[in-house]
Amino acid sequence: MTTRTLGTQGLTVSTIGLGLMGMSHAYGTPEQRDLRESIATIHRAIE
Repeated sequence: MTTRTLGTQGLTVSTIGLGLMGMSHAYGTPEQRDLRESIATIHRAIE
């Protein structure tokens, strides 16, 4: 995995990110969001 240093405190982060705002309260009602699908997406990204 490619990483880089973020800021001046030496925090190392991946250069690839996963945007999750679409899984938040900002998009649709709780009934419209599928919690299982959201969790599966996160697990798949970790792989």
